[in-house]
Amino acid sequence: MAQQLLMPKATAVWLVDNTALTFDQIAQFCKLHTLEVKAIADGESAQGIKGLDPIQTGQLSRDEIAKAEADPAYKLKLSNPKVHVPELKRKGPRYTPVSKRQDRPNAILWLVRNHPELRDAQISRLVGTTKSTIEQIRERTHWNSANLTPLDPVTLGLCSQIDLDMEVEKAAKDRPSEVVVREEETLLPAQETEGFAFDTPPPPKKEEDEIDADAVFAKLNSLKTDKPEGDSE
Repeated sequence: MAQQLLMPKATAVWLVDNTALTFDQIAQFCKLHTLEVKAIADGESAQGIKGLDPIQTGQLSRDEIAKAEADPAYKLKLSNPKVHVPELKRKGPRYTPVSKRQDRPNAILWLVRNHPELRDAQISRLVGTTKSTIEQIRERTHWNSANLTPLDPVTLGLCSQIDLDMEVEKAAKDRPSEVVVREEETLLPAQETEGFAFDTPPPPKKEEDEIDADAVFAKLNSLKTDKPEGDSE
């Protein structure tokens, strides 16, 4: 991890007031703009900021400041810290304060109900519990299952909303996408189609027989003879 200057603006105020360093040197050391350092020197900026002595904090030495004052082109360098604190890497479940451990079963129940996609390892990281406890709550075999109430772990202070959102997003990426198939878009199974009787087209109609003119006139004549004699004038 790269070493960084503590309170750069407060350090710049002290260097402006107590050294003969140039604005460029102070700006380069404090990671500020040269015009901002000039504004500090003119009293236009950082008026309410108290200067921080970098020599007392162990970030600069007097020899380093003297060397920079003698050479305007020299760039100040941070002093190496006397004590190196290794960066701690958290392994295993999250630590839960004693005062909040009684709320963990309620938080687990809330996560199981509202985010079933979360794996046991993810729930363990969020609320600092064990897989056996999660399984007991899932299967309703926990000794206090009858009295458990689902409560949001963020509200209980067991995890942050950012951590919860990250775990939910990871679980969503690992979950396969669901394919929605409509019934009308699927084919019928073979056993249902084997006994189908396909409709056969009706036979073509025969052409009408040719009209017999003699038969038509004979029928008309018979109709005339059937009329009663009284109808005629």
